[in-house]
Amino acid sequence: LTPIRNCYDVTFYDLKVMIDEQEKSIEGSYNIIHFTAVENFEWFQIDLAANMEVQIIEFEKSQLEFSREFDAVYVYFNREVKKGEQLSIKVWYGGYPREAVNAPWDGGFSWKKDKNDKPWIGVSCQGLGASVWWPCKDHQSDEPDSMRITCTARYPLKIVANGDLRSDTSVWNQYLESWVNVSEWFVSYPINNYNVTLNIGDYTHFSDSYISLKDTLRMDYYVLHDNLEKAKEHFKQVKPMMKCFENYFGEYPFWNDGYALVETPYLGMEHQSAIAYGNDYLPGYHGNTSHIDGLDFDFIIIHESGHEWWGNSITSNDIADMWVHEGFCTYSEVLYVECMHGYDAMLSYVNNQKRSVRNDKAVIGPYHVNQTGSSGDMYFKGSLMLHTLRNLIEDDVLWFDIIKGIANDFKYQTVDGQVIMNYINEKSGKDFTVFFSQYLKSKKIPEFQYKFQKEGKNITLLYRWEAIPEFDMPILINTGSKDFWVYPNSEWKEQDLGGFDKHDFKVRDDLFFIDVKKM
Repeated sequence: LTPIRNCYDVTFYDLKVMIDEQEKSIEGSYNIIHFTAVENFEWFQIDLAANMEVQIIEFEKSQLEFSREFDAVYVYFNREVKKGEQLSIKVWYGGYPREAVNAPWDGGFSWKKDKNDKPWIGVSCQGLGASVWWPCKDHQSDEPDSMRITCTARYPLKIVANGDLRSDTSVWNQYLESWVNVSEWFVSYPINNYNVTLNIGDYTHFSDSYISLKDTLRMDYYVLHDNLEKAKEHFKQVKPMMKCFENYFGEYPFWNDGYALVETPYLGMEHQSAIAYGNDYLPGYHGNTSHIDGLDFDFIIIHESGHEWWGNSITSNDIADMWVHEGFCTYSEVLYVECMHGYDAMLSYVNNQKRSVRNDKAVIGPYHVNQTGSSGDMYFKGSLMLHTLRNLIEDDVLWFDIIKGIANDFKYQTVDGQVIMNYINEKSGKDFTVFFSQYLKSKKIPEFQYKFQKEGKNITLLYRWEAIPEFDMPILINTGSKDFWVYPNSEWKEQDLGGFDKHDFKVRDDLFFIDVKKM
């Protein structure tokens, strides 16, 4: 970050937004940005999409000057702000926010109609950035400690945002010349900007509760009126999922705000405590279960809920490290399958993920330039890397302690991926530095090369790695009766196998994410 973005730390956002669905616009809206000065400064940067208008910026009963360069808004204070001061600015804005082309991947506002021709509106902006629709410090490394979201929309449309519903009132609005609903929501935990959302439509609400060892968690479901009965049946899979995830990762991280699913006009998104759900009450991915190895669970519910721990509670400082979100969350699907269906089903599920790996570029992207690594491999290669680690550690009690430890020790924090790697090294008592370089910083996976030499009835196995320098990961092989470890590196090594049938030879690549090549 530049000095004019690093000089302050956001502590609270108070966003008030009025939606005109007829004009597809945001009008008469503002965000109060509360911050602490980290350094002395006279100007700083906030962000708002270039097509949106900044109208007035207020500070200490006066208006501040500002200038714009693309999406950057440079705010000039009328005095020097001193390190340690806790201040706020009020940014009035409006305009016609970007319309999503292919939500949630190519995001913005989704201005849709439901099948009864009633307005149905959502917003998704991961990757694109929250500044596509509201003014903020648009960087993953700086989250507010809490946030208020107040939204106005034409009556009788219902509004659902993140967190806890504090008030819901109907009043006459002169600007919109209509009765409106005004809905105030409060997020009592840190939240990353792209998770902030609005959902507006002909919603009905039902609730449930999940009883854990600690307490009772409120579960809220907001669905289109016509889908109420379908949703009540389909969402029964949420509580068993929550039990599995709490077993592996610890308690649901946003307890006081509750857990919610909100039906959306796009497929899904991990919006914190208001998870977007648009999978049409079907198993798998819009009814296609090949992605989930033929099982019958709703992929969107399971994957997006996993993000509450991986991505929402723990957030990477830089999008170059999005594997921390997507790799761990995709692995949470694997553990869900193990929890619900057993070890063998898990093994089948995780190996099914190999079909989706492209090895097109490194999982970790370049730092400090707002760029991710491989957009697909951060999911599947990340998950398969964690599966491989589990089998290298060879101690499930320790492995699951490490996973739960990461989820709890870095709760509500933004972290660098290297911190997670260091944590795994420390807690496992093993140095996986080269291992992480191979799987996260190189685009290829290691190739186990082998051949046989036969002298009489005796067979010798020759083997090595084709991989990055110093890669020496041990793996398991099987010669028909039992598994045993071999310790390859870049040089050919030998293993006396005695007399055995070569057809019984198997590299346990179901436990490790590797290529295998007989030379």
